[in-house]
Amino acid sequence: MISEFESTNTLDRVRHGGRVAIIRLRSLGDCVLTTPAIELLGRARPDLKIAVVVEDRFAAVFEGNPFVSAILPPAYGAVLGWRPALSLNLHGGTRSRLLTAASLARIRAGFAHHRGAFLYNVKIPRAQQVFGVERVVHTAEHLASGVFFLGVPVAEVPRASLFAEPEAAERPYAIIHPVAAAVYKTWSPAGFLAVAEYLESRRGLEPVFIGTAADDLSPFCRYRMVAGASLSRLKSLLAGASLFVGNDSGPAHMACAFAVPVVVLYGRTEHQAIWAPWRPPAARTLVSAEGIRGITADEAISAVAELS
Repeated sequence: MISEFESTNTLDRVRHGGRVAIIRLRSLGDCVLTTPAIELLGRARPDLKIAVVVEDRFAAVFEGNPFVSAILPPAYGAVLGWRPALSLNLHGGTRSRLLTAASLARIRAGFAHHRGAFLYNVKIPRAQQVFGVERVVHTAEHLASGVFFLGVPVAEVPRASLFAEPEAAERPYAIIHPVAAAVYKTWSPAGFLAVAEYLESRRGLEPVFIGTAADDLSPFCRYRMVAGASLSRLKSLLAGASLFVGNDSGPAHMACAFAVPVVVLYGRTEHQAIWAPWRPPAARTLVSAEGIRGITADEAISAVAELS
């Protein structure tokens, strides 16, 4: 619940049918975990027209979302042309702050602990202060705290949501995402291959390895690989999956948003609380004090066996 910080009732200052710009430029996981905050705002004020300002490569995250009226590029003219009454910066970087200011919105809101907060006329305190807790908060809770502070009634933060038609497949399949943005977040190819063999031989699931066009998926060439797919295609692929196994990364959060059971491997113990799967139907998270390479194939296979 809200602690000593009372809801500002900022939303009461936005007229019926008013426009809102939510600034969320990147990255993939962050964009996915912004959707609960958008849903909370949209349900509280269904009359509002909500636009999301996002880089083109992540725009598909918000496509088909019933609470999103427009998807705007991160260009000053586009944001100004939307003519928002409220601009809410849920990103926090320099560019997002300038876009918030450039919107010329009467109400400009952002987190007070971010640099450049002087550009906001509504400063949102830390999520711990909004919720009145001392614990580490999940990223989805952090983003949702912004709309709670603006006047959305405090409620359970829902699961992230994505929208896509499942990809047609000849047989059930599991998505394996064996790459990550950093070495410390990347499990060994041998471990993923052991999991793939188990899924195929013992669970009857076709392993499908995914990655970007720049990722080296050659260690997994004996299985089906999807490299460099558009985000829209990736959404459809994940929507039809029976299971997801992968490193802590954006696709893991996408799988959760489609209610796919997930097994996620973490490179650092402290990242679990902040980036754990958010309200999936079933999930297992693996971490080791020795780092991600300390997670054994047997541990991963046991986690998969529990969910598949």
